Amino acid sequence: MRVLILNAGSSSLKFKLYNMNDRECLCTGLIEKIAKDESPVSVSIKEQTHKKALHIKDHTEALNVLFDLLFEWGLIVTIDELRAVGHRVVHGGELYSEATLIDEEVLENLRRLIPLAPLHNPANIAGIEAVRLRSKELIQVAVFDTAFHQSMPAAAYRYAVPNELYEHERVRRYGFHGTSHGYILKELAMLLNKTPEQSSAISLHLGNGASACAIKNGKSIDTSMGMTPLEGLVMGSRSGDLDPGIVFFLHRRKGYTIDQIDTLLNTRSGLLGLCGENDMRTLLKKAKEDENCRLALDVFVYRIKKYIGAYLAVLGKTDALVFTAGIGEHASAVREMVCSGLEGLGIVIDKGENLSKKDGAFSIHAKDSAIKIFVIPTDEELEIALQTKDVLLDL
Repeated sequence: MRVLILNAGSSSLKFKLYNMNDRECLCTGLIEKIAKDESPVSVSIKEQTHKKALHIKDHTEALNVLFDLLFEWGLIVTIDELRAVGHRVVHGGELYSEATLIDEEVLENLRRLIPLAPLHNPANIAGIEAVRLRSKELIQVAVFDTAFHQSMPAAAYRYAVPNELYEHERVRRYGFHGTSHGYILKELAMLLNKTPEQSSAISLHLGNGASACAIKNGKSIDTSMGMTPLEGLVMGSRSGDLDPGIVFFLHRRKGYTIDQIDTLLNTRSGLLGLCGENDMRTLLKKAKEDENCRLALDVFVYRIKKYIGAYLAVLGKTDALVFTAGIGEHASAVREMVCSGLEGLGIVIDKGENLSKKDGAFSIHAKDSAIKIFVIPTDEELEIALQTKDVLLDL
C-alpha cells in the first residue's frame, strides 16, 4: 500500500512516499520557491539526494514535477499504484476531530475556515486541488493539526470574551502541532508499556514553532497555542503569550497598522526579536558571551517551565515529560535548563543520560525522578500516513 504525504506551504511543497505495508519511507523531498524565478527541487531516495532547479509557476505544476520524479526513479510506474494522498491541513476548526476523507463538502468547509488560518489553509487547499487536477479518482485524506486538541474541555478552550464572538466567529483556543503530540502519545505509551488511553504526559514540541500539550488518559486537555499559532511558548520569531494591551499601545503610540503588528509579532519577535537569532544552535554558542542571547535563552526556558507547572496542576497525575522536535530532540542544554529546579515537582534529570546521543527514543530521568523524562523524535509525516491508512481501512 503506497501512500503519498503532502505538506503544501504558500510557496513550497514537502512530500514523502510510504509503503505502508511495512511503514517504509521510499522517498522524501521538497520543492521550494514556487512561483519564483527558480524553484529548488530536492529528493532523497535511500540516503541519496538528487537536486535540480526548475521554473515552477504554481502548486499544480509542482505536483506534476513531483509525479515526473516518482516515475523517473521508478518509485511508481503509474498513478494507480498510489492508494491515497494524505494532506497536512493546519486548521480544521471545530468541524474535524479526526482524519477525514476529502470530498466536495470537506473542501468547501476548508475554504470557510480560511479566516482562521489565512496563511496556511489556502496553501493546503491548493495542494488538494492540484492532486484533483491530476487524478479525480485518487483518494485524498485531510489530517488536521487542530484535530488532536478537539478533546479539550470548554474551560480550557474558551476565552473570556463576549459569548457572541464564540457563537458567531468561533473565537476560541484550537491548538496546533496536534499531529506531532498525537504521534508522541503513541510512542510514549509503548515506552511505558501502556495503552495511549492509560497514559498521561506533558508533551513539549520545541522547534522554531513551539507548543506544550497536557495529555490526560490519552486526550489533549490543554495546549499552549490558541486560536492561532501565536499564543503560548516563546518561539523562533513569534512572541508567544503577550498582554493584548501591547497591540493597542503599538497602534496608538507608534502608529502601527494591524498588518504591521501582525508581522511584528509573527516574524520579528520571539528569540529573533530578543537577540537577533532564531537558530537555537547559534544562540547557545553565543549565550556564553552575548547578554541578549543569554536573556533570550532564559526567557525561552522560563516560559516552558511556567507551562510545565501549570499543566502538572491541571493533570494531577503525570507519567512523563516528553521533549520532541528540533530543539527538544537535539538541544541537551535546553532540556537540562528546563528541568533544573523542578526537582520539588518530581522531575529529576540524569545529566549523563541527557548528554548521550542515541537514535530513536530514550529516557533522561534520574532513578529517583517521580516523573519519567523522555526524548522522543517526532514524525508528523508518518503519523499523517498512519491516519490516512486508518481512513482507507474504514472505507
